Amino acid sequence: MHTAITSQAPTSADACLSIVHSLMCHRQGGESESFAKRAIESLVKKLKEKRDELDSLITAITTNGAHPTKCVTIQRTLDGRLQVAGRKGFPHVIYARIWRWPDLHKNELKHAKFCQYAFDLKADSVCVNPYHYERVVSPGIDLTGLSLQHTAPSRLVKDEYGHDSQLNGSGAGEGSQTVQHPPQDNFGLMPVIPVLVGTSGMGASMGTGYDSYSAGISAAYSRRNSNQLPPLTNQPPPEFWCTITYFELDQQVGETFKVPSGCPSVKVDGYTDPSSIDRFCLGQLSNVHRTEASERARLHIGKGVQLDCRGEGDVWIKCLSDHSVFVQSYYLDREAGRAPGDAVHKIYPVAYIKVFDIRQCHCQMQQQAATAQAAAAAQAAAVAGNVPGPASVGGIAPAVGLSAVAGIGVDDLRRLCILRLSFVKGWGPDYPRASIKETPCWIEVQLHRPLQLLDQVLQAMPLSDPRPTRLIPWMN
Repeated sequence: MHTAITSQAPTSADACLSIVHSLMCHRQGGESESFAKRAIESLVKKLKEKRDELDSLITAITTNGAHPTKCVTIQRTLDGRLQVAGRKGFPHVIYARIWRWPDLHKNELKHAKFCQYAFDLKADSVCVNPYHYERVVSPGIDLTGLSLQHTAPSRLVKDEYGHDSQLNGSGAGEGSQTVQHPPQDNFGLMPVIPVLVGTSGMGASMGTGYDSYSAGISAAYSRRNSNQLPPLTNQPPPEFWCTITYFELDQQVGETFKVPSGCPSVKVDGYTDPSSIDRFCLGQLSNVHRTEASERARLHIGKGVQLDCRGEGDVWIKCLSDHSVFVQSYYLDREAGRAPGDAVHKIYPVAYIKVFDIRQCHCQMQQQAATAQAAAAAQAAAVAGNVPGPASVGGIAPAVGLSAVAGIGVDDLRRLCILRLSFVKGWGPDYPRASIKETPCWIEVQLHRPLQLLDQVLQAMPLSDPRPTRLIPWMN
């Protein structure tokens, strides 16, 4: 969704490049930009000979499903999966992630009754029109009454990424309410939010847009989490849920902005109004060393972004600017199947996306701290027994840890609790800037609740390494 676009949408008669560019402007940001572009280019080329279907796709995407459209079909492959840029996935899931739900899991999709070539119908052609599918959990559905069901026997199957996923032997029939967890990721971490499958009578139309959908489903998940999942800590929340620091290139500009825990939503914009408790105005900040590139980029920040803290500490970002923002997020790395810190995620205007999951972060910091502890113990045993110590522990290379053996220290665990966001200009493999410190204007968001949890993890570890008594200067 890109409200800043005023030019007329293309038609099937236009060049492929023009059509791809227009459709890319409506990408929701879950997949990397390069992957999404390859996937869209592939689809447009396949539809060039089916102009009515290509026009249906263009109408569906550029109007956010506001008008009824016909099926948009591609040939079904032998295994049902589509290969794009070296990755395989189910085609209807790939395009639904690109244009509607970046955090979508396969089992959440249910086709609309009017779709003639839905993936589950197993026809020779597969419909990939994202507006011919619905997410199983509708906005506002109360999930608090659901419980986890464990049935035996169970079997492991491969999901669309080749990960092991457990299915109940008896299956989840129509109308059942079984909560099934998505597969583990490469780090052995489970997503916080279960996926509801096989539920009937929940097919509300999603034509009202991603924003309202996200708000509804997030509220439902929050209610479920607060009722069924034990709290991560009994400590009271810190005084501030986050602190925001603004940078131009590698230089901090202005004072750090602190957001109280009682203010779960904050906006960061480019205006010159005085900042308030829930608004950080970057336009008022002066910098005698400001470059021309930073000056130009600051003019395009506009309404900026909104950061929302939900539940125990999950964070969502909404792009309010007319220009995309770029985010470094371990949560989105995991959702995209990438290694931590390996990707930069582009969030288009109006998109509203979850960028931080506190329970996933907690699991990751526990696992990495334990890895470091095991590495230290292995070295101690090697020294005592005069035998060589392992180069890695548990199959994990010594990339993160709390000792010299494991490679790095506390600061590397702190990075799990930090979000970095660049306005207007991106960085990473797809851009000429290798580091966020080369972008003209960006912010760093330190999340205090996960830092509080990290402090507990560190204090529980019997390590000899020196560590700070407080990770957050303003912690209660």
